[in-house]
Amino acid sequence: MQKIVVEGGVPLHGEVRVSGAKNAVLPILCAGLLADQPLLVRNVPNLQDVKTTIRVLAELGAGIHLDDAFNVDIDPRTVRSHVAPYELVKTMRASVLVLGPLLARHGAAEVSLPGGCAIGSRPVDQHIKGMQALGAEVVVEGGFIKARAKRLKGARVVFDMVSVGATENVLMAATLAEGRTVLENAAMEPEIVDLAECLSAMGARIEGAGTGRIVVEGVERLRGGEHSVVADRIEAGTFLVAAAMTGGRVTLTHARPDTMDAVLDKLRDAGAALECDGDRITLDMQGRRLRAVDITTAPHPAFPTDMQAQFMAMDCIAEGAGIINETIFENRFMHVQELQRLGADIRVEGHTAIVRGVERLSGAPVMATDLRASASLVLAGLVADGETTIDRIYHLDRGYENIEAKLSSLGARIRRL
Repeated sequence: MQKIVVEGGVPLHGEVRVSGAKNAVLPILCAGLLADQPLLVRNVPNLQDVKTTIRVLAELGAGIHLDDAFNVDIDPRTVRSHVAPYELVKTMRASVLVLGPLLARHGAAEVSLPGGCAIGSRPVDQHIKGMQALGAEVVVEGGFIKARAKRLKGARVVFDMVSVGATENVLMAATLAEGRTVLENAAMEPEIVDLAECLSAMGARIEGAGTGRIVVEGVERLRGGEHSVVADRIEAGTFLVAAAMTGGRVTLTHARPDTMDAVLDKLRDAGAALECDGDRITLDMQGRRLRAVDITTAPHPAFPTDMQAQFMAMDCIAEGAGIINETIFENRFMHVQELQRLGADIRVEGHTAIVRGVERLSGAPVMATDLRASASLVLAGLVADGETTIDRIYHLDRGYENIEAKLSSLGARIRRL
């Protein structure tokens, strides 16, 4: 099994390009199933979750072509199956996002109940409720969500809780539904906006994406088209935290600072000098020690849960104490024990962690438990004395494109075994 070894103590300097967003590209690839012509998706990150999604689409019969730049061309005209098998879906939660497109385009979908990171229970009830509101018959049996509908009908869908995945799934289904669909209490993440922009380029009629109320006027068909995936705000945030923790100066290119307000504000609170210019973000610590910051995770536009572990790592070496409240996932403190192995001073009380900054961390063998926890351990390794060896890094490859090469280009001493 592959591992990453990090030797700490090097301030990061230089320029690095931000990849396309993992959390945006997965639903966009699934949206290709809605069309009656090919969809070309550009700025696709080369990630394990993307490869899994492509395998799911191919299993359904879609024609897939990848060029040398990893742009993905999806031809939905050859889709012959509406069954997404357990063998593929079990490795990645986002596979459930084929449910809405298959149901809307082919009148039937059978999708295995999904797997993914063990960061907490993420039920699919809001996905099912949304499809039922649009007139589908849905049952869960034999570990599969089985849905049928001759043609979906527009409806008012009120989500019981803000769910990014359910918003995406129902939004995609509604594009081909008869009449108007209104999504209330919809997720507002930038990735929802990116999906809506892709669907609109294919001929969908959508208003309100990025707000809590999205209105969709159903159309008879969606054509193909082209779309370039939005920059990954979580990857960007992770590299900015790496620069801040190591006391370096790093410029991100192909970034989208307008999608990252909460993260950038907290980095400024921690003492970082930030400059945004178009799609470039420069962070400079200017020789100062970080100040600990308090964060509370919540749906966009508040602080993203996907940046919580990285900021915890940052607080571990900051001056003072930071209080971290995790309100999204109940199991998202699994990196705490591993950070403690490196010498971090963290106390957990329920969904709250109190982090007291220490002068230095010490390298040790640690084990990744989920995607963002993996990133936090790499960040801690960048500042720890000696070597930190991170096991089970397959989590990391699900969401970060060639992270060791990007960090190496900034001067980090990091290698994969």
